[in-house]
Amino acid sequence: MSYRVEFSRAARNRFLRLDRSQKERVGARVDELASNPYDPRISGLLANKGDLRKSRVGGWRIIFIVKDQSRTVYILALERRGQVYQRL
Repeated sequence: MSYRVEFSRAARNRFLRLDRSQKERVGARVDELASNPYDPRISGLLANKGDLRKSRVGGWRIIFIVKDQSRTVYILALERRGQVYQRL
């Protein structure tokens, strides 16, 4: 059973501004996260950040939290690798 995916406003705006090839790659990863957000091959916990998880897509990072009760993957941030960890 898959999870529903929700984006924060900032993450959705960033996703919509990506070029077509990046959007396809990130979109494919989001689909993978919806089917199994705990797969260690595509995601991992952020150190010292509680329940926040990360997923790498090239130079981009998807920061998200999984809400098991509502079966939702909530994407908080979609940023370049160098910028994302400074903003958390």
